[in-house]
Amino acid sequence: MKPLAATLEASPRAAALCFVVSLVLALLVGLAGLQQQSLVRALDRAVLDTLQRQTASGAQAMDTVVVDIDEVSLSAVGQWPWPRYRLAALIQGIQAQRPAAIAMDILLPEADRASLSDIQRTFKRDFDLDVSFAGVPDGLLDNDGYLGEQMARADVVGARYFYFDHATRQDQPVRPGVGFDGALDQLTLDRAPGVLDNVPAIASQTRISGFVNTQPDEDGVLRRLPLLIEHDGVVHASLALAATMRALKLSSGHVESGRDGLSLRIGPHAIPIDRRGHAVLHFNGAARRYASLPAVDVLAGRVDPAALRGKVVLIGSSAVGLNDLHDTPMERSFSGAKIQSVLVQNILDDAVVRIPAWGAPVALLIGVLLAAGLCALFVRGQGMGWLGIHVACAAGLLLAVDCALFLRGGLFIPVAAPLLVLGSLLAAGVIARLAVHQRRAQRWRKQLENARQVTIESMSAVAETRDPETGAHIKRTQHYVRAIAQRLQQTGHYLDTLSEDYIHLLFLSAPLHDIGKVGVPDHILLKPGPLTAEEWVIMRKHAEFGRQIILSTAQRIEGDNFLTIASEIAATHHEKWDGSGYPNGLKGQAIPLSGRIMAAADIYDALISRRCYKEPFPHAQAMAMMRELDGSTFDPVVLEAFVAIEQQILQIAGSFRDEDEEPAIALVPDLVERAR
Repeated sequence: MKPLAATLEASPRAAALCFVVSLVLALLVGLAGLQQQSLVRALDRAVLDTLQRQTASGAQAMDTVVVDIDEVSLSAVGQWPWPRYRLAALIQGIQAQRPAAIAMDILLPEADRASLSDIQRTFKRDFDLDVSFAGVPDGLLDNDGYLGEQMARADVVGARYFYFDHATRQDQPVRPGVGFDGALDQLTLDRAPGVLDNVPAIASQTRISGFVNTQPDEDGVLRRLPLLIEHDGVVHASLALAATMRALKLSSGHVESGRDGLSLRIGPHAIPIDRRGHAVLHFNGAARRYASLPAVDVLAGRVDPAALRGKVVLIGSSAVGLNDLHDTPMERSFSGAKIQSVLVQNILDDAVVRIPAWGAPVALLIGVLLAAGLCALFVRGQGMGWLGIHVACAAGLLLAVDCALFLRGGLFIPVAAPLLVLGSLLAAGVIARLAVHQRRAQRWRKQLENARQVTIESMSAVAETRDPETGAHIKRTQHYVRAIAQRLQQTGHYLDTLSEDYIHLLFLSAPLHDIGKVGVPDHILLKPGPLTAEEWVIMRKHAEFGRQIILSTAQRIEGDNFLTIASEIAATHHEKWDGSGYPNGLKGQAIPLSGRIMAAADIYDALISRRCYKEPFPHAQAMAMMRELDGSTFDPVVLEAFVAIEQQILQIAGSFRDEDEEPAIALVPDLVERAR
């Protein structure tokens, strides 16, 4: 068989088609990468998550800390929501330690019902009573106003939340407290028609605010945060961004367009962002790598001042009941405040993951080059094992380069497209090779089948030169044998033997049943009259002659020998069910099934055919004579199958009739024994 390489080299069109298909596939996958189709995007995310986990430094974040209103704090101080004066006390305790900035990752959109002023209004409305409180400073009558005042003194960054599903109305414009300029026209920011803000008593006294919106990916994992959102034509900063700008004492940021794409510059730091204003988080490790302090300890003064001094402090809650927990590539249940802490630390460390704008086009080019190289190896006939090794090496090299870039500069190149190209082409190569091998195997099987058929027909032709039986007899018995075997199979008999392959070989081998007659002298073989006892002895030797002739040929053939059934037929088709046959007097099941089937087919055809020693019997008479031999000459099950397909037997006899024979001629019976 020609190797695949020779086949393709012999067919330039096939090689060209291989290249075209490979390049088209690479282009399609690359374009899917450019358009961020779901499969490519999901694989890129999987690679990014793996890089995050495998390359995480495990270092403790040094510039941020979360003051956590955790389960312990809630149990110790009281259930949520806390009175606003308690939050004010918490801010005072933090501010006393001189942090770089304080950000409140808590939204307070409803008024504090525990305020003394609210109690006065309630009693006046419900009971028309004027309630007064002696010795209470005016500032403490309104808890919300008091908290707002303390937040203003500490310059705390407040929180707000933007709605994208409905619009809201505000009496006063929503101020971000920071501004942005530069290449804003290159951004396609999320536009929010609605906003949820702190109560006016707090919001009006908050100089800088940031939104706390998060945006998990389709799989529910939080990998990136929006830094900028547009509302009423104004660009707003996220809480983490606003807090970082407050720590750096900056009031504005500048959007830049560079070689790698867009960046948001705040002071000395350039934050990579995409066109939607989102930044990809770079985790140091699990949530414990980002420091947190229980709020109750801060209130009680049990915290080392160094734990807060000079840090960006985020006040939030990890309490499960507040439902501010997120799935991340590192672990589940990352609190919202710690997510903000991750982004603040990323900005200060210049560690935000950068996915360059040129990444997808480069991935497309790499995919095309890999496709061309892999196709060249395929066309040259490289084995699938070597192709698999090349694919594994190429994929490993891609991932290694991606890992090195990620480690050195937080640069992530989307490699999903070329990886999918490699996988798809390897799969296509396997399928193509299997198709080619199957096609060649089919051609080889066909050639082998032809060789078997030619071998059998050649051997049959030798027998025909001496046997008075005609070629039509051979064709008829072939088809009788197959029809009987198929009937036995259909009725559930001898299923262990009668496979499709066995029936096919039975059909091919049937013409050799009387090949042993080449060893019988002409004066006996062609004798028109009855044979003498001595002549019968010689005549009956043709069964053994046939077996020896076929076996001598079979010895030259290796493997599963298709002549085995032929030798069985030649040797045993004159054996009888009752053991009175020849050459070995086999009885019952000791006679091979092939010989029992051949006996029925051969005797029937001998009865209805003209021979030098007899005229043909009519079909009905032949059938009657065969029924008389049931249980003596014939296997009863085989004869039953033969009788059941009588109409099919007649059709076969009519289809392969001898040219000089007229159908349905009623003649005088002659020597039945000779017919057998």
